[in-house]
Amino acid sequence: MNKNKTFLYFILPTVIAFCVVIGVYLGAYLSQNSVDKTIIFPVNAKLKNSNKLNEILNFIEDMYVDTVNKGELTEISIASILSKLDPHSYYIPAKEFNEMNDPLEGNFQGIGVEFRINNDTVMILSVIANGPSEKVGLEAGDRIIKVGKKTIAGNGITNENVIKLLKGPKGTKVNVSVARKGIKKLIDYTITRDEIPIFSIESPYMIDDEIGFIKINRFAKTTYGEFMSATKKLLKSGMKDLIIDLRGNGGGVMGAATSIADEFLAKDKMIVYTQGKSRNKEAFYATDRGILEKTNIIILINENSASASEILAGAVQDNDRGTIIGRRSFGKGLVQEQVMWPDGSALRLTVARYYTPSGRCIQKPYDDGMDNYNMESYNRYLNGELLSADSIHFPDSLKFYTPLGKIVYGGGGIMPDVFVPIDTTLYSEYFGTVNRKGLLNDFTLSYMDNKRAEIEKKHTTVTDFASNFDAEKELFNQFIEYAKNNEVEPNDEQINISKPIIINRLKALVARNIWGTSAFYQISNEFNNSYKKAIEEINNDSFKKEKLVYN
Repeated sequence: MNKNKTFLYFILPTVIAFCVVIGVYLGAYLSQNSVDKTIIFPVNAKLKNSNKLNEILNFIEDMYVDTVNKGELTEISIASILSKLDPHSYYIPAKEFNEMNDPLEGNFQGIGVEFRINNDTVMILSVIANGPSEKVGLEAGDRIIKVGKKTIAGNGITNENVIKLLKGPKGTKVNVSVARKGIKKLIDYTITRDEIPIFSIESPYMIDDEIGFIKINRFAKTTYGEFMSATKKLLKSGMKDLIIDLRGNGGGVMGAATSIADEFLAKDKMIVYTQGKSRNKEAFYATDRGILEKTNIIILINENSASASEILAGAVQDNDRGTIIGRRSFGKGLVQEQVMWPDGSALRLTVARYYTPSGRCIQKPYDDGMDNYNMESYNRYLNGELLSADSIHFPDSLKFYTPLGKIVYGGGGIMPDVFVPIDTTLYSEYFGTVNRKGLLNDFTLSYMDNKRAEIEKKHTTVTDFASNFDAEKELFNQFIEYAKNNEVEPNDEQINISKPIIINRLKALVARNIWGTSAFYQISNEFNNSYKKAIEEINNDSFKKEKLVYN
């Protein structure tokens, strides 16, 4: 190995460990609450061994055979040290902090559009309601040709570069020129950037007169407020049963999950507790608030539901408060705390483990190294776990009991009460190819260029569109031809296998383009077996049969 690399990856990390670890412990006096708490590292703090560390780095900078970047060496070393601790402690360079932190904050500063690069051109998919772009008149379907004096169409621009051009501090202005169908000249706009919400709840709707549905994509600081706004509307619409979809939700801010759980549980019911080597046990209990204490609850999870999602699912399951449906969750039971450094970088260090009310730690093992840890989800597929609950075996040492005597297990994720295998019956190599290449999205955008006004005039609501729009007639054959023109040759056998889901996905994408994400799920959930199983459980009155309590 090159001497530079040997030093960079093996020797220097050990030395810098002294500095980083001691700095982290300055946060030991703050109570743990995932990334809810941020420690601001003091500029003038004196760390043990800091003189030795600086002398070594200065010596390297001055005397090493080649030119080195001292700051870069430090950052690489910190990241390397943290990667050896556990899978979820990590370092965030200053230049990446906003990108990683914005989803947890629930907002960013920019112009308020959702876009996609299609045919080397930036197409606006939607504009945020009451956002800066909507206020000046930008519309879905517009193509951004210029930002300032820079032409961005037709030059291979990337998503990352578009974001850099459009995002910026609140109050600053950016000039954009857009092409709009039916208008020959470019339209110029001056947009004043503002705070733009990143919604974590995108699709609340009523399935029927009594069943409500909410999908939570992440847990941010704004999620609880979004959740309350959505559930209040559903309750006014007559909701008695609520399905919460946490599939694919990798977690986020722990406080958002505990606040939502509080709405289901009676006062003094435990939600979760945390404990670490340097942190005393801290338990979180439900308060006397709770607008959903009389609502039947079903939570959908899968192998990609993690962290805060598991806190919420575990609280509901361990308190016999609702039914968990789907497949075993990811298994992240580690609590991180954020440490800010003067240069704008940050450290997220694992400081505790969290435990469900019955005492389960559902963190999956990571003793065999990070590679095995990261491959565990894939190994579940290889071992048949995603297809059959019978392939999952828990030792008796991981057995716990709920107040009603139901057996639950720790040791690696939340095991659902009702197992739903992954559905592979409609999937084929053809569908996988067109999906991976993004052709379903690209075709929909091209189709909507010509049909948007016609569809909006003919179908005024999602319900009307879902019932009366013939996607097979309007979209299917055109899409197969479009895929062929984009180097995906048709395979009749595979197309026939996947035809129902191709039609459904195209229809859902068209609906999303007009009415937003909620419309997408209203249509795509038709092929969601966990969703259908949840409705079946509600209609079979399983809550009474299983003696699930309200308080």
